[in-house]
Amino acid sequence: MQLVIVTGLSGSGKSVVLKALEDSGYYCIDNLPATLLNNILQHLHGQNRVAISMDTRSEAIEVLPEAIQQLKQQGIEVQLLFLESSVETLVKRFSETRRRHPLSDEQTTLAESIRRERELLGQLAYLGHRVDTSDLSANTLRNWVKDFIAHEHQGMTLLFASFGFKHGIPLDADFVFDLRFLPNPHYDPALRNLTGHDEAVKTFMESQPEAQAIFEDIRNFIARWLPAFTRDNRSYLTVAIGCTGGQHRSVYFVEKLGRHFRNEQQKVLIRHRELE
Repeated sequence: MQLVIVTGLSGSGKSVVLKALEDSGYYCIDNLPATLLNNILQHLHGQNRVAISMDTRSEAIEVLPEAIQQLKQQGIEVQLLFLESSVETLVKRFSETRRRHPLSDEQTTLAESIRRERELLGQLAYLGHRVDTSDLSANTLRNWVKDFIAHEHQGMTLLFASFGFKHGIPLDADFVFDLRFLPNPHYDPALRNLTGHDEAVKTFMESQPEAQAIFEDIRNFIARWLPAFTRDNRSYLTVAIGCTGGQHRSVYFVEKLGRHFRNEQQKVLIRHRELE
């Protein structure tokens, strides 16, 4: 059995993810108490792919790490998706939909409820793959979920993500590298409307000695410490590469790093937050 557990902050997109998994052939259950996880899977032994959503509405969510470990010992392939968003984004989403936060009451503001939920779920964030949905459309999130389930999960996956600092640092990054000190193709009128995918931008970046030097430093840093994260039984390691707008320098670096580590037989996923 392949089991995907979807958890994270309320309003971060869990229902979108669960629906995408259902459309991909998963048998889906929403808001299952963690204490029933083992029992329900025994009744679903005929299902090859199962997705279950759990959050602070679920009873005894704190027992989930131990339950996951027990399932893995039984030979069940377990993957956990942890969704999160910035407080500002979640406040806006709840205000627009007029939904009530599950932890809110007459004495607690919405922002305080969100921060409390983040504390309660903090131990789960590092059990699997974290996804920051602050700037993601529902359609982009669905596409990312499809990439996630289509990827071979044995061993660790190295995820490179480009982003623009002016839109905020990704919450799901394990490492963040800042490229804003490099010459910016945006100020060249011929390159402004292009991206790091285009040959003209690649040629521009490859002509910059500083760009090639920092690329070597980042590549060597990841290569040196990747075995340590693998030994720590991490499923994903997310490396975020940022420039000002997330269009040129960061996209070029992410693509180049992805090619290098794929050539080293490392499993790689690539995301371009601002382009998507």
